[in-house]
Amino acid sequence: MSRVKRFRLVRAEDESGVSGTGVVAVGAMFPSGFCEIEWLNDENNRVTTEMNGHASYPGGPDDLIEVHGHEGRTTIEWIDE
Repeated sequence: MSRVKRFRLVRAEDESGVSGTGVVAVGAMFPSGFCEIEWLNDENNRVTTEMNGHASYPGGPDDLIEVHGHEGRTTIEWIDE
């Protein structure tokens, strides 16, 4: 892969009751496989913060899903193929 690929983090069920459902974050995967996401807190009335949180996953999409996948309740939806 020689370009950045964008994606959405889509949550079907919010087991924690914090981030909501639907598109909860957007992100990018860099040519090395490294992923960076930004939470869409401003679209969730239950999260009170002045800025969106960011998170990095050097191990790529598999690491991201291991942390935020919630046993299949959250998936990556690729914007760029």
